[in-house]
Amino acid sequence: MEKLSALSDEQLVSLYREGNNEAFDALLAHNQRRVFQYICFMTGDRDVADDVFQDTFVKAIMAIRDGRYQENGQFCAWLLRIARNLILDRQRSLRSSRTVSGELLGKDGEAKGDLLSNCALEEPNAEEEMVLSQTLSDARRMVDRLPEAQREVVVLRFFEDMSFKEIASLTNVSINTALGRMRYAMINLRRMYASSTAL
Repeated sequence: MEKLSALSDEQLVSLYREGNNEAFDALLAHNQRRVFQYICFMTGDRDVADDVFQDTFVKAIMAIRDGRYQENGQFCAWLLRIARNLILDRQRSLRSSRTVSGELLGKDGEAKGDLLSNCALEEPNAEEEMVLSQTLSDARRMVDRLPEAQREVVVLRFFEDMSFKEIASLTNVSINTALGRMRYAMINLRRMYASSTAL
């Protein structure tokens, strides 16, 4: 497994196609944290995130085995696209069974809960924890209050370290749209920050 962990995702996919199941374990190890964090940010619920995460890798396994994965050096972006589609499918299903607001704010203008209340990022070390705890908590609440499209681009850019070209591809929009969403997200976050410090 140690030798496999040094291989690229594309090499591991090739090995997995040839029947090496340990190669998939290495693929999972390479990508699980990034994919799970994205799903957590987008769903805000640990149980839902667990389900979507498992479904994402099941779909990935099936696509690789069926020869439907096209090697392009973007394996993680491909996994994120699968996860995003599963999240959107889940949201559509919820909307068909009950009316769901597209806004992240309740009717009273208050946030509908802490986005990461059940989906925390990996814990910082002891020294960082004291310094970052309040800041991260405030940032989570502010990001949670953004409209969904803006929240997604913030998560992908700052937490997943994706380029705007990758974000545009993943979300099926133009680069200008992705940049525009980020611009409005930054404006909204600045306003939220200004109003919180004015209190």
